[in-house]
Amino acid sequence: MNTKQTLAALAALAQESRLAVFRLLVQTGPEGLAASKIGERLDIAPSSLSFHLKELTRGGLVVSRQEGRFVIYSADTRAMKGLIGFLTENCCGGVSC
Repeated sequence: MNTKQTLAALAALAQESRLAVFRLLVQTGPEGLAASKIGERLDIAPSSLSFHLKELTRGGLVVSRQEGRFVIYSADTRAMKGLIGFLTENCCGGVSC
């Protein structure tokens, strides 16, 4: 992950509802959740949720797939690991933490 991608990901997470959505999707795993289920679990209105999912997708942290008439969202764990790796790349001055 490069600096530009990292900034986009961090900006996407820098809002309470988006952080909650991302954490829920991480907990759910690769099977993901339909937008309606995300909204129900987190009590977020559909119009707001749509905006937040778009921002998380733009930040590279969420992916979507079509399943029948539903759009299923899941956390992009590869991007998440890339973000964590970028943030901890030079951790502890090279000493094992």
